[in-house]
Amino acid sequence: MSSKPEPKDVHQLNGTGPTPSPCSSDGPGREPLAGTSEFLGPDGAGVEVVVIESRANAKGIREEDALLENGSQSNESDDVSTDRGPAPPSPLKETSFSIGLQVLFPFLLAGFGTVAAGMVLDIVQHWEVFQKVTEVFILVPALLGLKGNLEMTLASRLSTAANIGQMDTPKELWRMITGNMALIQVQATVVGFLASIAAVVFGWIPDGHFSIPHAFLLCASSVATAFIASLVLGMIMIGVIIGSRKIGINPDNVATPIAASLGDLITLALLSGISWGLYLELNHWRYIYPLVCAFFVALLPVWVVLARRSPATREVLYSGWEPVIIAMAISSVGGLILDKTVSDPNFAGMAVFTPVINGVGWYLVVVPASRISTFLHMNGMPGENSEQAPRRCPSPCTTFFSPDVNSRSARVLFLLVVPGHLVFLYTISCMQGGHTTLTLIFIIFYMTAALLQVLILLYIADWMVHWMWGRGLDPDNFSIPYLTALGDLLGTGLLALSFHVLWLIGDRDTDVGD
Repeated sequence: MSSKPEPKDVHQLNGTGPTPSPCSSDGPGREPLAGTSEFLGPDGAGVEVVVIESRANAKGIREEDALLENGSQSNESDDVSTDRGPAPPSPLKETSFSIGLQVLFPFLLAGFGTVAAGMVLDIVQHWEVFQKVTEVFILVPALLGLKGNLEMTLASRLSTAANIGQMDTPKELWRMITGNMALIQVQATVVGFLASIAAVVFGWIPDGHFSIPHAFLLCASSVATAFIASLVLGMIMIGVIIGSRKIGINPDNVATPIAASLGDLITLALLSGISWGLYLELNHWRYIYPLVCAFFVALLPVWVVLARRSPATREVLYSGWEPVIIAMAISSVGGLILDKTVSDPNFAGMAVFTPVINGVGWYLVVVPASRISTFLHMNGMPGENSEQAPRRCPSPCTTFFSPDVNSRSARVLFLLVVPGHLVFLYTISCMQGGHTTLTLIFIIFYMTAALLQVLILLYIADWMVHWMWGRGLDPDNFSIPYLTALGDLLGTGLLALSFHVLWLIGDRDTDVGD
């Protein structure tokens, strides 16, 4: 075989005779690592060229990388040119122990944040604004879910970007920050406004009563709370992701729980304070309600312009509305369940537990969703990898008992449900919250609801992320809103069902009502 050598593919050997290739006698089944070819040099002498094929055993390398164990791909390439861009940083090697160790502290932090939010809701449910404008209860899961949708989606997007090297330079980092912050302000303002409309509609349907001042109060409270909470939490998320990457921690494991821990408390405190302050002006300065709404709406063009400048957020700005709006509607149904349950004196104690079970469910499903999304992004773009196509109907055994690292992380997170909730229930009991005595039967029913919620969410997450990827949709933007909304609906519904069953069987020691 004669060929003209290419500088990047061959090494020219000095000498007049052929030099035997050290790899010319490979064993059976092995590809030769070097080949030879001859051509005439300037003096007419035969000069042998050894063509070196540098092939890394990509599969072996990938298997060492625990994050990508469940989907190794061959990364072979005959082109060894050095004009490629810098390779993204490889993901951190993780075992079950390291996953649990990284997740445990943020999980407890997130849980105590939801406990604090539950204690706040347990107190403010007796405020006059919550008693007179009961639709505010419908806003609670909707706005907490909106916070979860926006902040956890932001955390997942930025974690993926950090893991695949899209935030390594100051220019990329600044563009990613400004684009994402502007995007969540647009989404918070619009969806906050729609959440108030949903609260008004869901409050009007059962009772047939509609109050225009109350509608403006809900709109102003919802938009202001969503905007301020998203601004504060977005800045915190950016700092957490940058810091965790610098100290060698996977941002997927820590960003979302910190968002959950601070988000519930901040959002609920803002909603309570803003709605109470606006309620005090109900009979004096009613025109302040439309002014508040108009102020935040007037800022929308500024955020739209900033979000359009970043390629990473431009597409989401146009196509990312469906999941957050549908998720808001789903969370509002959970809010309607909360409104009707808490309004019954027999179930007043449910208020303190709702943010806890919902918040813990969010965290335990968003972490694996973000991890799977990161893995898929490292292997291509949405819809490109046929081998990573969605499993149309994954079995629970595949989700929870397969040897890959994502299944391992699901097992670790599921095992945190019972000990975590026991700690949170004990904390609520010590703080004398919830008007509820923690009897054995109450704990059994509560744990059953929590385990069933997380089990369903983890299974749905495994299917949904792969399914959306196969459809060409970015799971970071589309899956998390649905998962957090389902967490709200499942958590609130199962908890309300548990309280009703306890009341029906006559567990008077539980004292579900004050």
